[in-house]
Parts: sequence; structure tokens; C-alpha cells
Amino acid sequence: MSRLFGKRHWLILLLFGLVGQIAWSVENMYFNLFVFETIAPDLDTVTLMVQCSGVVATLVTLVAGTLSDKLGNRRALISWGYLIWGVTVAFFGMISTERVAAMTGTVGARALGITLGLVVVADCVMTVFGSTANDAAFNAWVTDNTEEAYRGKVESVLSVLPLIAMLIVAGGFGMLVEGIGYRGLFLLLGVFISLCGAVGIRLIKDRETLVKSGTLLDMSFGFRPCVIRENPAFYLTLCIIGVYGVACQIFMPYLIIYMKTYLGFTTVEYSVVFGAAIVLGAIVNVFLGGVSDRMDKTGLLYAATGVMAIGLFGMFLAKEGSKTLLLLLFGLAGFVMITGYILVSALCGALVRDYTPEAAAGKLQGVRMIFAVLIPMVVGPMIGNAINRAAAIPLPDLGSADTMTTQYIPAPAIFLVGAAVTLLMLVLIPFLRRVTRKES
Repeated sequence: MSRLFGKRHWLILLLFGLVGQIAWSVENMYFNLFVFETIAPDLDTVTLMVQCSGVVATLVTLVAGTLSDKLGNRRALISWGYLIWGVTVAFFGMISTERVAAMTGTVGARALGITLGLVVVADCVMTVFGSTANDAAFNAWVTDNTEEAYRGKVESVLSVLPLIAMLIVAGGFGMLVEGIGYRGLFLLLGVFISLCGAVGIRLIKDRETLVKSGTLLDMSFGFRPCVIRENPAFYLTLCIIGVYGVACQIFMPYLIIYMKTYLGFTTVEYSVVFGAAIVLGAIVNVFLGGVSDRMDKTGLLYAATGVMAIGLFGMFLAKEGSKTLLLLLFGLAGFVMITGYILVSALCGALVRDYTPEAAAGKLQGVRMIFAVLIPMVVGPMIGNAINRAAAIPLPDLGSADTMTTQYIPAPAIFLVGAAVTLLMLVLIPFLRRVTRKES
């Protein structure tokens, strides 16, 4: 019997989905900017942070997802996970080279090296609790409480949330940094995330049919050959997500730094460009999300892939001209890219939930993370940073004799390579269509 996605479900989805995405956006964008601007303009450390976070997120989700099945309890992991997650975000703003130097009795390059190592470790600790609460438990909760008849609509909303979070983070948080600094921003966000967790203790309820199942040995469930053979559509969709994720991670960790350094946008300018592109892209995709429930999701992936690749190619081309022209062209290309970006995310997300075995939602979250997070966050930044290093575009002189002008900044080619990798999805989509036709 079909089960409605009610008002309480929507409230939980929007609150925890949005707050979680804001936290991830801050980690993916402002933790990077925080390190680049306040500790050292070092893209190697930014890359290492992204890669280590991806590894930790995958391992933690694999364990926590299986644990949520074993306990038959998503609620506790979501609520308490968000509570502690907020504390770790607040702590990140306390890190500085001066504070580390005072605590360790070191100076100069040694103090800087310890500080850079500490930010990587602190980011990983934050990821432990974020992945437990959001990637593992919350995602399993959504799968538990949705059905195929309306999953495309729910997934379209979920796929818009990261963009809304990026809008809030890239725009509003940029203003906040100028007003209260990074320390104040991370403290404020940390308190908000923890309050969200406290609300969840009373608000969240697990689905009545959720029961304790399996053991921690089930962490290997998604890697068993028999499971892979029985669920080919699920794993093919994950492969598509992996390619999509690599394409995104080639440019996404460096996007704001690129706009500020290479294009020379101010905080207000990149906030307006980013914000307009996100709002328009989100509006388009909310409409398309409802349409996708009535159409062939796999077929729509062709169009979504093409739109995203065209947008990225446009962002690569929008690199010369007056400031006004750059704002217009980069914003237009960004809108096209984000429209495809959200639609691919929504379609793949809905397909993964459609093809997830009903009794194994928690067990398979870790497998999903390997393709959605681990591979993209290790391989994507590695490709992106290799491009940046090869281009060796120097850090602009910011007016100080001590500016580290030998450090390099993101290069336009990250968008071109991102577009090329995006098109690789077109190789996998026909195989998914063939498998789904056989199953139907």
C-alpha cells in the first residue's frame, strides 16, 4: 500500500537536509578559503583536506550505515550526530598559526606545518560525525520513508538543497566573514547545527516497519558478488554517480578561490553571480523533478549530462574581457552548469533509491559513499590540482611585500577538463538503460 510523505516528513527532510548541506558546503568551500586566506595560500593542503575527508566519510558511512540497520534506529544517530557535529565545526574556527605556535612552542615553518596538519585532522574529525548523522543515518531514513511513486519529487527537492546551501554559504556567509570573521562564523554555524540535533531528538521518528537487522559483518554486504549480480541497475547508477562526482570535484573545491583570484570578483560580485545562477537553476529543477516521475529517468540523464557539460565549457570560455562582461558570461554559464548539475544529481539520487533493496538501505550507504564521495573526492581534486600546478598561475600581489606570490591559483582549464569527464557519463547510460529494460 502506498504511504504518503507527510508534513512531518517534509519538515525533517528540509530542516536536516538543508542544515546538513550548509555544513558540508562550509567544509567544502569555506574551510578551504579559511586555510587559503588565514593560514597559507596552499592549494596542496586544500586538496589533501578534500581527499582525507572523502576517505573518512566513506569508511564512517560504511560502519554507521550498517550500525543503523543493526540497531534498527536512524533517529539517535541523526540527532546526536548533528549535536556533536556542530561542536566540531565551532572548534575549526579556533585554529590559527599563532595559537598553535603558542601552544607548541614552535615558530616559523614548523608552526605553520603543524597548523596545516591540524586543520586536516580537525576536518576529518568533523567528517566522522557529519557522515554518521547525514550520509549514513539521514540518507537511510529518507530511503525508509519514501516510495517510488513520489521519490523523484522528493529527490528533486533534496538535490536543490545543496545549491540553496551553496547560495547561503557563498553569498551570505561571505558577508558574515567580513563582519564577524571566520571564528565567529564557524561558532555561529556550529551552535545552529547542534540546536538542529537537539530538535531532532523530539522531532524525528523512524518508520514503524524498521526493525533490527544484520550485524556489523554486513559492512561487506554491498561488496558480495551475489549482491552485485542481483542488483546491476543499482551498481551501474553508482558508476554514473562516480563519474559525475569526479567531474564536480575537479573544479568545485577551487571555485570560490578561482572567482576571487583569477577573475578578480569581490565578495559581493561572486555572491550575486553564484546566487542568481543557483536560484534560476533551482527553479528550473523543481519543475523538472515532478516531470521526472512521469518520464524515463535514465533517458533524461542524456539531456542533463549535455547541459552540465555545456555549462562547464562556457565557464572555461568566460575568462577574458571587462569585469561587467565576465560577470554576465560566467553567471550565464554557471546557470547552465548548475541546471544540469542539479538534474543529474536528482535523477541519479532517485534511481539509486529506486534500485536499493528495501531491507538493505543502511548496509548499502557505505557502498554509495565509495562512488559518491570517496572516488570523486580523491580523484577529482587530484586532477584539478594537477591542472592548477601545471598552469602555475601566480597568486596576485595583494599589496604586501611579504605576499607569497610564488603560490599558484586555480586555472580556467579545470572547467574544460570537468566538462570532458562529465561527458564520460554518456558511455555508461546506455548500459543502465539496457539493464533496466531487462528488469522491467
